[in-house]
This record gives sequence, structure tokens and C-alpha cells, in this order.
Amino acid sequence: MSDSQARERYERFAALHAQDKPFIMPNAFDGLSAAVFANAGFEAVATSSAAFAFTLGRLDGSHAVSRDEHIAHSRLLTRASNLPVNGDFEDGYGDTPDDVAATVEAAIVAGLSGIGIEDTSGDPARPIRDFDDAVSRVRRAAEAAKGRIVLTGRTDNFIQGRPDIDDTIRRLTAFAEAGADVLYAPYPPTLDDIKLIVRAVAPKPVSVLIRPADRAVTIAELRDAGVKRISLGSDPYLHALDALRTAAGKLAAGDLEALPYTFGFREASKLLTR
Repeated sequence: MSDSQARERYERFAALHAQDKPFIMPNAFDGLSAAVFANAGFEAVATSSAAFAFTLGRLDGSHAVSRDEHIAHSRLLTRASNLPVNGDFEDGYGDTPDDVAATVEAAIVAGLSGIGIEDTSGDPARPIRDFDDAVSRVRRAAEAAKGRIVLTGRTDNFIQGRPDIDDTIRRLTAFAEAGADVLYAPYPPTLDDIKLIVRAVAPKPVSVLIRPADRAVTIAELRDAGVKRISLGSDPYLHALDALRTAAGKLAAGDLEALPYTFGFREASKLLTR
């Protein structure tokens, strides 16, 4: 990919966050899923650290996947989709803020259009980093990212069983002040919490991820709340695995017709060679 192509994709991705309505950014888990999303008309795709780890038979959030592996995975999604790709890069793959900056630089070189840095630690005993540590990592990432890649500052309070909206807003506000372009707290408990987050970090855009059980929330409601981006996380991968699990149970019981499909080999090949 040329520098001009990478720049064009970055600018296109940044512009999506300035629209009046939110855009859906599905998380692909391999080259073909990225191509499927592109063919469906999506304007950007993302990696999912959880889905990617699962495809490797590893656990998410435990530093079980390396930066180089995730960079290579991101390049694959970029080639297969020909779309802007946002990298879900966990805590930035490193112990220090300078390590995080090096990850941002590597993502830029790889041609990514966006990158997320979260406040997790990979330590089950202390899964969320201390406030000052988390902010310093985002600040250093922002220094490296400025004008070259869209930086999302993310707190995983809600994922890690810390439903503290005040601390969540404190962190996201600090990430915004430190230079993050987009703010993100996956799985906000309520629509009211989303509205509080949007107001707190305005005018910077907010990304959301909601649970499948909460899908009664509409795009119109999220738009009215001020949300700019909707992520799907590992849901596309888990949806595919759920279908496979159901078919596997039938196949194990002797049903040789347990794996029907309408998406054939030729269509898959065509998507990857377009």
C-alpha cells in the first residue's frame, strides 16, 4: 500500500466520525469475513482482539497475542477489504508509554486507519490500570498518532465488572484531553449512561458496543444520544461459531446434512480476487 492510499483511507475513516448519523463498524475475524463486510457495503471494518485471539486458540486480554501477530492480521483485513481498518490493539502491547507509541507507529506503517488503546493491564488481579498510568499511555499514543491515524481512547471498566460511571467519565474525559480522537467504553449499562458519556467528552466522537440482549436500542436512539460509531466486537465471530456449534451437534448425532450453505466456494473465491 502506498503512502497516498494509506492517507486517503485515514482521511476517509476520520470523516466517518463527523457524520450526522452513526456508522456501524463491524469487526472482521479473517480475510474472507472482511471481504464479506466490504461487499455488503460497510465503509470501514475493525479487528477484534478477542475474535483474533480465539482464532488462534488463545485467550483475549492476557497478552497471549503479540503486536507483530496483530499487525499482520490487520494487514490481511486491509488487503481483503480494501477499506479503512481500525485496530483493536488492547493496551498497546507494552509495559511503558513509549512501547505504546511504538505500537502506534507500527500500525501507521502497516497502513491502518485507526487504533484503539485501552486501560487494561493483562493482570487478572488488577485488570484496569491506575488512572495516571492509563492517561499517560493514551497521551503518548496521541503524540505518535496525531494527524496520521485515528486514536480511540478506551476504558474497560464495564467489561471488568467496574460499573462506575463517574470513574468511566473521568477516564474518558482525561483521554480526550490527552489527545484521543474518539472515546469508547464498551457495554455501557444504559442509554442514559451513553448520553452522559457523550456530553462529558463533547465535541469529540463516541463509539459504543452493546450486548446482544440490548439490541432493542435503535440506531435512531443512538444517533439522538450523539453516538458516532457502533462496534460489534467479537459478535460476528461468535455468531459464526454458534452456527457451527449447532451444526456440529447434529453432525455428531449422524446428520450428514448438518452443514448446508448457500455461500459457495466460487463466491468466496470471487470476493477475494475482486
